[in-house]
Amino acid sequence: MKHSILPLALLALVACSSQLDSSPDAHVEAPAGPSAAAASSTAEETLTEPAAIVANSIDSNSLASKRMDSKPMASKPMDSMADAMPHSMPALGIDAPAAMTSSKASAPAPNSMTKESMPTTEIATLAAGCFWCVEAVLEQVDGVQSVTSGYAGGDTLNPTYKQICTGTTGHAEVVQVTFDPRVLSYKDLLDWFWKSHDPTTLNRQGADRGTQYRSAIYVHSAAQRQIAETSKKDVQPTFKDPIVTEITDATTFYEAEKDHQGYYVDNSNQGYCRAVIAPKLKKLGLKY
Repeated sequence: MKHSILPLALLALVACSSQLDSSPDAHVEAPAGPSAAAASSTAEETLTEPAAIVANSIDSNSLASKRMDSKPMASKPMDSMADAMPHSMPALGIDAPAAMTSSKASAPAPNSMTKESMPTTEIATLAAGCFWCVEAVLEQVDGVQSVTSGYAGGDTLNPTYKQICTGTTGHAEVVQVTFDPRVLSYKDLLDWFWKSHDPTTLNRQGADRGTQYRSAIYVHSAAQRQIAETSKKDVQPTFKDPIVTEITDATTFYEAEKDHQGYYVDNSNQGYCRAVIAPKLKKLGLKY
């Protein structure tokens, strides 16, 4: 009996011990020994760098999450793609694309003749009544280099003053003006022409009557014709009556006799000069 009871008692003791080990309240973790502590330290050193990376990643994700959760900031609308890009891209060494720059292209400068490349002289031939009067006016205009009295527009070869005065040669008393277009344009010269006589009276200027006293512009080029026609049209509103000035191609110019050149300067006390020319010069603000 003693032999059979002892094994049973041992079995009961083992079972009881097993229950105590499996109980959570009774479980106590044994303190780590020296070898365990060393192993733990090594593991921490090994995981330090990855742990920092993970931590940074967590912080970044957290910040992004906060931005997503916060109210978005209002942005100023862009008028064009150019507002979103710099005017140039120096790092690439190229200008901004055309689509990102102004759509208005600058107009090319028109081809125009500079003063340095312009001719220094030009010729104009004008008829505005008695050539003594016209010469006295135009020779005082800045840019005029010379004024020569003469005859043009007729049929008789080498006409004289006496022949002209008969009105049978077809010529008009004219002045041939040499001027510097860099100083005085042909258009501005014509402005003086219109002011120096009455272009609305046919074959007459004041008391001077006859075809030799007609108003005419004898052009020396297509450019002069165009300017003359435009000038005539532009100045018409300043006159009550229609302008009767003829615009025609220049023909042979015959220089008048010597005593007709510079007539007013040499004969300012002469009756006609005092009665007709001097008042005209005064009216135009010129020396008389």
